[in-house]
Amino acid sequence: MTAPTVKASLTPLPRQQRRRDVVENDEFAAFARRIIRAHGRRVATGDVEALRDLVSLSAALDDAIGAAVVGLRAFGYSWAEIGARLGISRQAAQQRWGDRP
Repeated sequence: MTAPTVKASLTPLPRQQRRRDVVENDEFAAFARRIIRAHGRRVATGDVEALRDLVSLSAALDDAIGAAVVGLRAFGYSWAEIGARLGISRQAAQQRWGDRP
């Protein structure tokens, strides 16, 4: 019997088994929400020049969601899994983000 020639720790797992460990995602999202709310309060105190920047965060958030979905799809997640996390059908998720590169 010969010894294995491939080191198991260096061999990539099949796509279905690759899952990134979730690290502090809830805390990070809460931090982002606090910053956005603080920006809104700053605008509300009379900083009218910052209003456009606050509105542009909506477009940036849409872009970030699209990039996240594309990444999850490349990582092997199905439209059904993505839709389930968002509370929408797989068809709705695919229609919303399926045309992105």
